[in-house]
Amino acid sequence: MTARTYRIAIVVLLLVIAAMVYKFVVSGSTAPAEDGRVAVILAPAERALVLREMRSFVDGIQRMTDALSRDDMKAVATAARSMGIEKAHDAPLSMVAKLPLAFKTLAFGTHREFDTIAADAEAIGKPAHTLAQLSAVLQKCVACHAGYQLRTETAK
Repeated sequence: MTARTYRIAIVVLLLVIAAMVYKFVVSGSTAPAEDGRVAVILAPAERALVLREMRSFVDGIQRMTDALSRDDMKAVATAARSMGIEKAHDAPLSMVAKLPLAFKTLAFGTHREFDTIAADAEAIGKPAHTLAQLSAVLQKCVACHAGYQLRTETAK
């Protein structure tokens, strides 16, 4: 093989790698939704996992607000930590690859913010501070639900 052939092979491989990075890191498995949002296409079990996580967020936020109403910052921290970044590690890599980059950014950012809320609840201990943090997290939830829907691979 000549040097020119090697260069062509390298360029082709780099293009393939770039296309794979774009597909699996940036765009994910998506389609336009009828309502203007982006439909994220997942296997039925993957969709169930994401929805289960979202329900756990609602449950955790309810536990946080209940604890805040009682000025129980230890319980706030416990509830927030249960939604932290460790929870994100439960997601299979094959599913994460299907999520568009903006969705992943919102999701992982939300998990990290719950860790921050937990740490601040313990260190600062001010319910008003925690409520402001919780409001910011909920804005991310609203943005995600406004921008995305989850669809199974078999749904049309």
